[in-house]
Amino acid sequence: MTNEDVLEEFRGAGALREGHFVLSSGLHSGMFLQKNLVFAQPERCARLCKALAAKIVETVGKPDVCISPAVGGIIPGYETARQLGLTSLYVEREGGQFKLRRGFQIEPGDKVVMVEDIVTTGLSSRECIAAIQAAGGEVIAAACIVDRSGGKADVGVPLIALATLDVPAWPADALPPELAAIPVEDPGSRRLAK
Repeated sequence: MTNEDVLEEFRGAGALREGHFVLSSGLHSGMFLQKNLVFAQPERCARLCKALAAKIVETVGKPDVCISPAVGGIIPGYETARQLGLTSLYVEREGGQFKLRRGFQIEPGDKVVMVEDIVTTGLSSRECIAAIQAAGGEVIAAACIVDRSGGKADVGVPLIALATLDVPAWPADALPPELAAIPVEDPGSRRLAK
């Protein structure tokens, strides 16, 4: 699946938006990928995650388990795990830190692929990977549907992206004038609950 194929799935779901957005990272961008509109359509989500699963196996082999960060990574993590025939777990915040909860456990040394939805700076990925390592897992790779950083995000392990886009993003105090002139929307989820 090419970058354009992935973008076509987002367009087809009405999930490729243009304007002025605050991303979950806190950065501002003129493009927002409303991934939940894609993941709400099982056939569309399955096509993307099947391609991501194949790319994972091709790049690092078959892991033992997929683990995702809540909330955004749960659906693509689950579907990617389903395509791989693996267990799907997720970490969620407790006291501001990601942890395996709800009785989820991994065996020490389990080979884990961390599956995200969209990577911008890699912060959520790094936090998720740290939680997996603290639980005894060996993170062999991170995987995502879209890497918005153009390949620049450092998550500490190999990052396997189904699509890699170089979408500019800026801190609030360094906006280009054309973006600053547009009213801002805050569709991200990181600030909803800590």
